[in-house]
Amino acid sequence: MISTLAAPVFVFLWSTGFIVARAITPYVDPNLYLLARFGGTTLLFIAIAAITRAPWPQRGEIGRHLFAGALLQGVYLGAGYWAVAQGLGAGIMALLGALQPLLTAAVATRLFGERLTPRAWIGLVLGLAGVALVLAPKIAAGGTHVDNAFAGHAPQWLVVTVAIFAVVAITAGTLYQKTSLARADIRSASALQNAGAAIVALVLVMALGEHRFIASATTWLSLAWGVLMLSGVATTLLVWMVRRGDASRATALLFLAPPLAALESYLAFGETLGAVQLAGFGVALAGVLLARTR
Repeated sequence: MISTLAAPVFVFLWSTGFIVARAITPYVDPNLYLLARFGGTTLLFIAIAAITRAPWPQRGEIGRHLFAGALLQGVYLGAGYWAVAQGLGAGIMALLGALQPLLTAAVATRLFGERLTPRAWIGLVLGLAGVALVLAPKIAAGGTHVDNAFAGHAPQWLVVTVAIFAVVAITAGTLYQKTSLARADIRSASALQNAGAAIVALVLVMALGEHRFIASATTWLSLAWGVLMLSGVATTLLVWMVRRGDASRATALLFLAPPLAALESYLAFGETLGAVQLAGFGVALAGVLLARTR
């Protein structure tokens, strides 16, 4: 039952992260939001582990779980949010993020001996093409470079480098789940890994001097959704799927997040949804089905 529902539930929840990021912009500084989100999820899984008496990793493994969580969520989201705040188009950041399944597949075949058929590789390429079609109108409207009108003080080369580093971080954090970390109970492991992400968010909050937190219904709903659904369920499902199967098959699902986010933005914010984007949704879906076919 869980295996059947894991993929669609994960894709839907992961896609809502784009909507939450937009919703909190007027109310909360991004890394301060992430700090509250990761901290809340850490406490949630500590409580779950205590109530269910889940075993905790040995002392020598704790640092590795903290590091994995820092890469998987803390560095990826923190660096990505910073790049967008510095003027990098959200569409460009989403397109760079869509490179992650391809990068994961390329590394997993070498490090873990995962075998991808030609059909699977075609599926991965189709998935990326579908994402590009979905994001094409946004990229065309916002340009392909850093928007200097809204950019911060960082040079363009640094902004782009940080954005790429964010993609590398989530790839490394995902693949790290295939090591000895996979033997740990996922309840206690999730507590430690969210704590690692919270440490990164705390460092970024202090380094960037973020302090804006306006209490509102949107703020609290976004925080609750982030704690329970995004970091609590979606990220844990990603780790669970990577542990149980091929990392490349699990991360191929990420191709569907931007198309779903475009549909959700159409419903929630009235953004345009044209024929090109709908076609991209179909291409991405076909790619994911091919990539996940054994």
